[in-house]
Amino acid sequence: MLRYCVGIMFMVAVGVAQADALDAEISRLAGAWDVANFATEGEAKEKALAGLAEQAQRLREIWPERAEPLIWEGIVLASWAGAKGGLGALKLAKQARDQLLRAEQIEPSALNGSVYTSLGSLYYQVPGWPLGFGDDDKAREYLEKALTMNPDGIDPNFFYGDYLITQGDYAKAVVVLERALRAPQRPGRDLADRGRRAEIEKAMRTAKDHIGAKRW
Repeated sequence: MLRYCVGIMFMVAVGVAQADALDAEISRLAGAWDVANFATEGEAKEKALAGLAEQAQRLREIWPERAEPLIWEGIVLASWAGAKGGLGALKLAKQARDQLLRAEQIEPSALNGSVYTSLGSLYYQVPGWPLGFGDDDKAREYLEKALTMNPDGIDPNFFYGDYLITQGDYAKAVVVLERALRAPQRPGRDLADRGRRAEIEKAMRTAKDHIGAKRW
């Protein structure tokens, strides 16, 4: 019995150590993505994101049973697609979607439901058929799921507000974007929070400009 208990304790300790190791790797990847996405431009940004995609792939290969590496691989690929632009970005966007859908099958609640935020943002930003897989109805469904899991988060509120602007629902977009601005700071993500708030404020101006134009 003692030998059995020791074995169980050892396996638990190994599991905790592995989880801590993954958390540390994800934190490093997130920090590097913050710099690439919010503080880098042009070809340097594409190059940085391409390198991060390789890092995310390695994490996914090391921890194939975990959703977090897949989610971050999807985030990085989607960002790379956005930086690349044009038809050449569609292949990256499809890869991002596929990895996020795999993550959803493993653990949809991982990283506060970030898989739904990322899928929703892809579905409203990617062109629809026949060029791409964009789908506004799916985008709304995923973004609303993201808000159910993380109602006060800066990212789900920003992307839902931005999505509402694309749908012409400017008044509701302002309400959602104001909630995004009130989102709590994320530990260790100061650069990302500053960059996202700048995007929120820009989207807010767009929504309010449309509301003002309608009044006249």
